[in-house]
Amino acid sequence: MTRYIMLLIAGIAATPASAQWKPSQPVEIVVGTSAGSGSDRTARRIQRLLQEHRLIDSPAVVANKPGGGGTIALAFMARQAGNGHYIMVTSPSMITNHITGRTALGHMHATPLAQLGTEAVVFAVNAGSALKSARDIAERLKADVASLSFSIGVTIGSHNHIAVAQVAKALRGDVKRLKVVAFSGSADGLTALLGGHIDVAAAPPSGVWPHAQAGKLRILAVSAERRLSGALASIQTWNELGIRSVASNWRSVVGAKDLTDEQIRYWDQVLGRVAELPEWKQELDAQQVEHTYLNAQATKKLMDAQLVELRTILADLGLAR
Repeated sequence: MTRYIMLLIAGIAATPASAQWKPSQPVEIVVGTSAGSGSDRTARRIQRLLQEHRLIDSPAVVANKPGGGGTIALAFMARQAGNGHYIMVTSPSMITNHITGRTALGHMHATPLAQLGTEAVVFAVNAGSALKSARDIAERLKADVASLSFSIGVTIGSHNHIAVAQVAKALRGDVKRLKVVAFSGSADGLTALLGGHIDVAAAPPSGVWPHAQAGKLRILAVSAERRLSGALASIQTWNELGIRSVASNWRSVVGAKDLTDEQIRYWDQVLGRVAELPEWKQELDAQQVEHTYLNAQATKKLMDAQLVELRTILADLGLAR
């Protein structure tokens, strides 16, 4: 009898370890954009690293669900509540789309799992532009907020738009009078800048840097908390001029809503290992993306704070609903 009780107790003690969650079917990495986009490239890189380093036992596939600025993919994730086999690569648009009323869904309808990197917004001009410094841009905006045209890429209310609005607001300009042109992608905006049709491009470093290296564009400022590392370390931040502008495009991963603590712990461990891989860090460096890994808890805190901050600037722009 005593031996039976001891065996029973031992069995109960072993149960939690054997019951720890892990995928029991293929994992889908959902992307809210088409193949070839920045988010798509991020998802496919994660997929390859998961498989090559055997970080998960199940196969992983990338599922593109483009449309609605990411709202279709988020709606799909909302239908997978409690299912840890679906993760999604996302960006600040998940929050801004909710604030602007484009969708009722937001990060609160998902489970934040990790931030894997941060892509700052740089301000670039044509090599022949009369604007020679960030201060030149500031002086023009201070004199007349509508005196310069900006390409912002993708959509009104994007992180690129927000970066420009933050600069104008810091200079006490009416952000609603900003002259911004939203192109279907940052690449199209840079083409307009190269052609002399736009004064300034607010865009990701990865798109601007090749043109800057070729001497066709000049990068004058970056909307970041502090100077970037690597090739862009010489670029002045707006903060250095006393102009508060910090805007970026996250490389973040969320799961479906209502994941269990065990499911969150599993992805915390796996995505944390991805962030430490040399291949991942090399990928970020190649794209001028800063290494800013955050675990699930810290990512949720960041998104909660961003909801408040972004609502304020989008309200200034007349875009909050």
